[in-house]
Amino acid sequence: MVLNKTIYFWRTDLNQLMSYYEQKKININNLLLYLFLFFIFLNISCYWFAMVTAFPELVFGETFNYYFKVQFPVGILGALFDSLSFFVTIYIIRRALKTKANFEFITHLSIDFIIAILATFWILFVFIISGWIVGFFETLEQSIVVIKTYEHETNLSQRTEVYTGMLEDAIIHPFRNIQNIYFGLLMGLSAILPTVIHLSMFCYSLIKTVKNKNLIFQ
Repeated sequence: MVLNKTIYFWRTDLNQLMSYYEQKKININNLLLYLFLFFIFLNISCYWFAMVTAFPELVFGETFNYYFKVQFPVGILGALFDSLSFFVTIYIIRRALKTKANFEFITHLSIDFIIAILATFWILFVFIISGWIVGFFETLEQSIVVIKTYEHETNLSQRTEVYTGMLEDAIIHPFRNIQNIYFGLLMGLSAILPTVIHLSMFCYSLIKTVKNKNLIFQ
């Protein structure tokens, strides 16, 4: 059966990937630190690519200074989620490889889709908190006029309302919010890497199954 053979190849490739990871984990000191720094770099890179391609007027305008500062909490907070999801994914793969039934195997790996969905809400949290952090430091020991200027940034409830409103509007009117959806997808790229890897490995296993089947009939 095609599905059984595909999952067999999928299991084999995942097993090899896990063996490679375990070997590298032993050989690399401070793996967690390197992983965290990698995800910071990845999140900041995604942030700037998304900003430049989706909202260039904000990057190349008077607001550049603000968005330059926002990149740092965005990178750190994004890396926290990505690092955690990475180790959760490793745990899920280990559990999946121990299963016997194909249904259990697929069910375990499908949990990564939940992580991808959670990443959407984490992105909202990241930008709510990042703007608040920048606004907080900008208003330290400043005049009342400056504090009022940043009031929309330092008011967490107001920021939460704005960003949740944007999410709801994007769900209801997707074509009207193409820029925001595109921006969100790019920002969530690092968090959905495990899901993308699983899907690509499944597709690769399916291709190998089809090729092997064709060779048998030749």
